[in-house]
Amino acid sequence: MEKLFQAANTSGSISGPPSAREYFNDRLFRSIALTSAFLIIVLVAYILWEIGREAMPAIGEYGLGFVTGTTWNVSKGEFGVLPEIWGTLYSSLLALLIGGVFGIAIAIFLTQDFINHRLATVFRTVIEMLAAIPSVVFGLWGIYVLIPLLKPGAEWLHDSLGWFPLFGTNLSGPGMAPAALVLAIMILPTVAAISVDAFRRIPYKVKEAAYGMGTTRWEAILKVMLPTASSGVLAALVLGFGRALGETMALAMLIGNANQISLSLFSPANTLASLLASNFPEAGRIEVQALMYAALVLLAITFLVNVAGLAVQQYTIRKFEGKK
Repeated sequence: MEKLFQAANTSGSISGPPSAREYFNDRLFRSIALTSAFLIIVLVAYILWEIGREAMPAIGEYGLGFVTGTTWNVSKGEFGVLPEIWGTLYSSLLALLIGGVFGIAIAIFLTQDFINHRLATVFRTVIEMLAAIPSVVFGLWGIYVLIPLLKPGAEWLHDSLGWFPLFGTNLSGPGMAPAALVLAIMILPTVAAISVDAFRRIPYKVKEAAYGMGTTRWEAILKVMLPTASSGVLAALVLGFGRALGETMALAMLIGNANQISLSLFSPANTLASLLASNFPEAGRIEVQALMYAALVLLAITFLVNVAGLAVQQYTIRKFEGKK
């Protein structure tokens, strides 16, 4: 025993003070981390400056009318992005509703002892592989597979429930429904992966304590595990929503690029990201300025969504986890 104490008191012991080299490495790492964070802020500010500088003539000419206008006519010099704002938010919210429900359900399925651990790892790997598929491939799959599959059901819903605003038009091709479904599949890996991590961070004793209080399996999951993991789940939903807001190619191929506002799931629409992708290659100087203004609007929407998501996340942390 004395030998163990003597070994612990030697200069090479782990309990000794940090060496000069360890101090240097720690300060170097802190400096690199702070510099990287500062460079990210500078990069974001530079991007905003460049976009804002290009958009300034359009901002001065159109003002807030650009946000509330519904016409995009290059020949007449009329530019408004309200339909695109509506399409961006509508498609993203639909995708979040579908992808969020399935993503959280997958996370519960993979972490709450429904299947073997090794099999759960295989399922998680397959789901995460969806994130590696290019968006243009999703767009092609939506055009040649998903739209033909949706057409019979869309026709039946329109014929039977055409009086209901969600089914007020028929699905003639690209539209909101196929775009939202593909977008939901695209955000599913993000929501599922982060939600799985949130559930795995909960100590297993929390579930055991819930069982000890007499809860059933689903009561323990829905009333104990899910509220405890709510901050991580909300972070997953916010990141998934941000991913949906900025998606470009798949929506440009599937949403129909129609400058209109409609509640119907089967009518064509447009988004800010697809507007930018579709119009930039052939845009003249005046239209480029208007498109830069649209890009600023998209950035503002993304920023507000992230701020709101952070506020909700902090509220859930205080409510369910007792942290300040």
